[in-house]
Amino acid sequence: MKKIDTTSVNTIRILSAEGIQKANSGHPGLPMGAAPMAYELWANHMKHNSSDPNWINRDRFILSAGHGSMLLYSLLHLFGYGLTLEDLKEFRQWGSKTPGHPEYGHTVGVDTTTGPLGAGFATGIGMAMAEANLAAKFNRDGYNIVDHFTYAIAGDGCMMEGITSEAASLAGTLKLGKFIAFYDSNKITIEGSTDIAFTEDVEKRYEAYGWQVLRVEDGNDLDSIGKAIESAKADLERPSLIVVKTQIGYGCPAKQGKSSAHGEPLGAENLLETKKNLEFPVDKEFYVPEEVYDHMKSLQVKGKKEQEEWEKLFEEYANKYSDLAKEWEVWTSEELPVDLLNDEDFWTFDKKPNATRAISGQIINRLTKLLPNLFGGAADLAPSTKTYMNDKGDFSAENYAGMNLHFGVRELAMSAIANGIALHGAHKAFIATFFVFSDYIKPSVRLSALMKLPVTFVLTHDSIGVGEDGPTHQPIEQLAAFRSMPNVVTFRPADARETAAAWYYAISSKETPTAIVLTRQNVPYYEESEKKALKGGYTLVDSDKEVPDMILMASGSEVEYIYEAAKKLKADGIDVRVVSMPSMDVFEAQSEEYKETVLPMNVRKRIAIEAASTFGWHKYVGLDGEVIGLDHFGASAPASRVFKEFGITEENVYEVAKKLYNK
Repeated sequence: MKKIDTTSVNTIRILSAEGIQKANSGHPGLPMGAAPMAYELWANHMKHNSSDPNWINRDRFILSAGHGSMLLYSLLHLFGYGLTLEDLKEFRQWGSKTPGHPEYGHTVGVDTTTGPLGAGFATGIGMAMAEANLAAKFNRDGYNIVDHFTYAIAGDGCMMEGITSEAASLAGTLKLGKFIAFYDSNKITIEGSTDIAFTEDVEKRYEAYGWQVLRVEDGNDLDSIGKAIESAKADLERPSLIVVKTQIGYGCPAKQGKSSAHGEPLGAENLLETKKNLEFPVDKEFYVPEEVYDHMKSLQVKGKKEQEEWEKLFEEYANKYSDLAKEWEVWTSEELPVDLLNDEDFWTFDKKPNATRAISGQIINRLTKLLPNLFGGAADLAPSTKTYMNDKGDFSAENYAGMNLHFGVRELAMSAIANGIALHGAHKAFIATFFVFSDYIKPSVRLSALMKLPVTFVLTHDSIGVGEDGPTHQPIEQLAAFRSMPNVVTFRPADARETAAAWYYAISSKETPTAIVLTRQNVPYYEESEKKALKGGYTLVDSDKEVPDMILMASGSEVEYIYEAAKKLKADGIDVRVVSMPSMDVFEAQSEEYKETVLPMNVRKRIAIEAASTFGWHKYVGLDGEVIGLDHFGASAPASRVFKEFGITEENVYEVAKKLYNK
């Protein structure tokens, strides 16, 4: 090992420890133990250009063990990504570029918000899937314009999480040889040795998944780490796990190899002893030797040259394959290639009753003819969620060009993989499952929202209308949970055109994930429904009076009940406005003037109905209104019987309305 390499590695260790010490908060153990593998990767093997961090053919890097974020921040500083020493000093402080865990879109050079352990690893699998699909679509002999790797550093905690296992199993099945993970195996977690809860043979498990497993016995041996990386890159038939044996907190005499190095600062005295031990100046803080800066600048030249060579190759490619180059522009643009808002064919449907999941399936297959980069699938439920794209092929180890994804029964990994696809760029990603199983995807939906990723979540079988499957499969609280998440738009459409509005919103979004919540049972076609559903809530059927006697509101399949109840109430002389509310989130974003036109404040008699928790509706019905819903779980019986037993009917709406009117 050259002296400059040793000095560079130790600089990463000390900078990381100092940032954590100054913040008096953080995790120094991983950065100090994993610094050699990270340095060797970034310096000698990873294709990246700090002067253009978003270059699409760069290698991706994921710190799945995101609590070790100071490792990544130190790398970004040294490799010229714009983080300053002052930024490192502001670790975990208000408004800093160096938050406690890496945040995509907040810090330049961060490829994903890793969040919970294992989520980053699974997200990386999505990036590798996106790379494989793009390569199959666009590469031609001599013109590999899509050709890069995805790297991840994961720890013992990541290896314990179920999401990692799901993603690794799928990656092995798909033979994603462009994904390479480092396992920082230090056998320490917060509570102590991993032996208290984790004694399995991880290497054999990954071999069983179909991975190439490589082992580096000494985590400080850069040569061995480098050889392992090259061996991993050489095997394009299998994803690779490089197991690197490290010592947590390496370099700190008092804490090296101990759980106390994991989640607390070293302490001023221990930091001083660490500097002495690593032969660093003890009288300087946040010190980077000039020779390290010079070395890092010399390394950055390689990345710039690689991008220049790629740009030259792409120019030749565009001349030779002009049609493909034009397609590339469509795929990589954030703008829709067609004006769907004014495309009447997109908004036109037959008028027979149909389930919104089936209508959604029709829309997806319309979109495939207009959006060639629609890329998605379901967790073994495509026939039920109606999300299979006809004539688009199945993505597999034998056919990376296929656009239909088969995740198997792996909802946790599926949602993180969708994030990875969206983060990679050039695809419009969607995934699907039953709404009740959204509890499995919610952690990654939250990360979608944090990262402002326009992933579409198709969630079918949306209520007690599931019927005979019973309370375990009948969502109750899930709508409220999704509506409560910041920067997530939830649509629960009532008919065909509202479903089209939901999809239009989803595929037009640039910074917001969209959940489209759909029925299994048929719903009517409403002549009155319109594109105004894009405002989230609108008057479906207006009252005869300028000021209605009462407002009835609902979403999804329950719109039928207020629609029919309104007819009976008008026959009784009660003038009613019918409001469809497919998306509270979008409605809330409208002007106060518009909201007043739909829900005038002087109309106090209001009823809302939804076959789900009543939570969230009270802000629309007010103190004088009523909410008909289910603040309890469902039951196993045919859907019609369940709806009747729980009062989710037009008759109950009518009776409640009569009582409210006569108050």
